[in-house]
Amino acid sequence: MGSAVTPWQIRQENFAPTLFISRPYDTESISVTGTCCALKCAHCGGHYLCKMTDLAAIKTQEDVKGTSCLISGGCDRSGKVQIMPYLESLKNIKGNRRYNFHTGLLSEIEIKALAPLADVVSFDFLGDTDTIKDTLKLNKTVEDYANCYKMLRKYCAHVAPHICIGLHGGKIGGEYEAVKVLKKLGLEQLIFIVLIPTPETEYAKVEPPALEEVIKFLTWARQELPRIPLTLGCMRPGGKYRAALDVAAVECGINGIVQPVRAAVKKAEELGLTIKENKECCVL
Repeated sequence: MGSAVTPWQIRQENFAPTLFISRPYDTESISVTGTCCALKCAHCGGHYLCKMTDLAAIKTQEDVKGTSCLISGGCDRSGKVQIMPYLESLKNIKGNRRYNFHTGLLSEIEIKALAPLADVVSFDFLGDTDTIKDTLKLNKTVEDYANCYKMLRKYCAHVAPHICIGLHGGKIGGEYEAVKVLKKLGLEQLIFIVLIPTPETEYAKVEPPALEEVIKFLTWARQELPRIPLTLGCMRPGGKYRAALDVAAVECGINGIVQPVRAAVKKAEELGLTIKENKECCVL
């Protein structure tokens, strides 16, 4: 019997020898809700909203610093960012910028209204109902996420699903199922992020998912999705964990990395990859 095809061989067979690197200095993150969030998810607790620009502070196109924008905000109790009241304001300040929306579980009516303004919609996809309940504090199911994703793909030009590895308190569980469901529903790309135990959140003291389990999952995902571009996104632990993960991700056949460590870039070059950089969000 011949040996199994490695994830690196899969990458070589299906993609050009290029590693895409995103350094999103030119993408401004805007929150339509300021620092307010009704959910207070276990992994975030509204912490990351504090680092975003409040839409209320933006009056004209000139007030926006970026050449593109990530538009998000805090969720209501149903798991959606109430984006509808702000569509006109967002339209007025867009100019020539591209918008990447991150809005949670919208209805079909809301998706249809959002679609003309959205260059990309980033959608967190979960494959485990316990994680939805325990981490996101939502009474929703995997089917709810699948239905929303299907509607987003129906009406929006580009949908970029995201999977957070270790979202259930650092444990890996529904991530494999999430990939399987997305494969069945169809996808053009997939972004992986990794749980960061964040101070002043419910998960502040948990451990991030075991590095070997993350690498195992990325290897499996490359094999499961041989022709789908895979990206290691901006949210992942730092330090030695990040350094080891970034290098391993290159070896696993990942197509893109946001803010990679220097050793990962060196590894990519050693493997014969050409480096292509951009200064905007990885989905743009």
